[in-house]
Amino acid sequence: MSRNRPKDLSSRELLARIGLSDDAPTDLLDDAPLEDLSGDLGAALRERYQSLVRRHPFAPGDLVSWKPGLRNKRIPRYDQPAVVIEVLDTPALDREDEAGSTYFREPLDLVLGVISDSHPGRGELFTWHFDSRRFQPWSEAE
Repeated sequence: MSRNRPKDLSSRELLARIGLSDDAPTDLLDDAPLEDLSGDLGAALRERYQSLVRRHPFAPGDLVSWKPGLRNKRIPRYDQPAVVIEVLDTPALDREDEAGSTYFREPLDLVLGVISDSHPGRGELFTWHFDSRRFQPWSEAE
């Protein structure tokens, strides 16, 4: 009895099928250039701290984006807005068990909606929880 098995894919064919190929290269680790931090690292740390503690009042329907230098997740990209779905009165704490993780006990108090720009789900609205301290109001100029 013959089975209709898909033919075995080469690694190149598999990568092309999931959207990674020489024709459309994707940097899996970062999609935005890192600014030069070779200057005063202490000043950069203080600047990031001040940005992190500067709060913005958000409401459902607001468009937001990452504050510069505070993105800790791949989605949304720096140049991609997200819509506020909900602001949680009591933050959910990230359930990451490892104290060494950057997500350990991160207060997730913002539910954001992002339209996926990759397959599967291209064009669909997905929601995720985020730390609101890392976001600012979005502007077209970004």
